[in-house]
Amino acid sequence: MLPQPHTTTLQNVARGLLGTFMVVAGTGHLTFQRQAFQAQVPDFVPLDKDTVVLASGVVEIGLGLGLLLLKGRNRVRMGLGLGLFYAAVFPGNIHQYTHQLSAFGLDTDAKRLGRLFFQPVLIGWALWSTGALKAITARRGRA
Repeated sequence: MLPQPHTTTLQNVARGLLGTFMVVAGTGHLTFQRQAFQAQVPDFVPLDKDTVVLASGVVEIGLGLGLLLLKGRNRVRMGLGLGLFYAAVFPGNIHQYTHQLSAFGLDTDAKRLGRLFFQPVLIGWALWSTGALKAITARRGRA
């Protein structure tokens, strides 16, 4: 079982910002950015692109609310879940880059390539701000 690490004020603020970002992004999936998000769904996904966008929007809203509301070990689990979510959607960012699809102001190859390097930052942000990174490190230290 993962320990329940203490998070600092800076981590709490960062987690709040990330949670808010996730809720807004998820809302965008369901409404005003729905078509733009479809550009990130890789062609190999065997589902309708709009269905994928809607489902991922619901997941993003849930993850964002979890970041904002959950405490203790549940917060750590939420950080791990969000990190996995960011890893799972990374092929969509690669798809947008390799197919030169413009969306979200990413209208050049350089901007789309830069976006690829931001995904690990999001993963790290999710793990650090929730205390999940500290929990994983502590667990490895005990093993």
